[in-house]
Amino acid sequence: MGKNGANSSPDFLVHNPQDSVGVAVVDLAPKATARGRLLSGEALPPLTSRDAVPLGHKLALKDVAKGDRVIKYGQVIGEATAAIPAGAHVHTHNLRGLRWGKKEKQ
Repeated sequence: MGKNGANSSPDFLVHNPQDSVGVAVVDLAPKATARGRLLSGEALPPLTSRDAVPLGHKLALKDVAKGDRVIKYGQVIGEATAAIPAGAHVHTHNLRGLRWGKKEKQ
C-alpha cells in the first residue's frame, strides 16, 4: 500500500475516468485502503480492497452487476459473469472477455 500523503505512490491506476476497473500497481491485501490515481495525475478517493489483488490485476472501482460491461482504457473489455462489488479482484473468475464469442452490442 502506498504511503499517506499527496505525493505518495498510488496503489492502483485508472486509465480513463469512465473506467469501471483500475490496475493494481502493488499487491493489495484484503481490506487494504488503496489509493488511486488517474493517469492524468488526478488523485481518486481511497477504495477498500475486498480481496487480495495481485500486482497488474484489475480492481473494481464501483459495483458491477452480472451481465454489465466492464470498462478499461475507456473501452469495453468484457462482461461480468457474476456481480462484482467495488474493491473486488476482477479476473477470469468473474469476467469474460468479449473478443471471442459474443459480438459487441452496437
